[in-house]
Amino acid sequence: MSNRPRYIHHVNFPTTDPDRTAEWYGKVFGLKRIQPKSNTRVVLMTRGNFDLHFTPVEEMDRMAPYHFAIEVDDWDGFLAHLKELGIRHTRPIERPENQSKFCYIHDPDHTMIELVYHGNRPS
Repeated sequence: MSNRPRYIHHVNFPTTDPDRTAEWYGKVFGLKRIQPKSNTRVVLMTRGNFDLHFTPVEEMDRMAPYHFAIEVDDWDGFLAHLKELGIRHTRPIERPENQSKFCYIHDPDHTMIELVYHGNRPS
């Protein structure tokens, strides 16, 4: 028996428009919407290796500076993907101590998402 968690299964965020949110996360991150088997209004999205859930709300509270981060495999390729979709990002920053990179984007409800890249991190 272990008293240590295995991994984070999912995180849950608010959304004012579930269908718009599902479409956006599908286009940007390749997540697929899962139809829940229970009677829930929560939008369930997965990539297979991580899940995001979104609970419908009438009004969105400002969440910044709270955010979550997603690691990308191909930094330049992902930034080009964002450009094709017309999604703006902050100026990319490189951390000299490990040559990692990061920048921020916002989903349609203005949830802040940090994009990170560690080129030398083992898979």
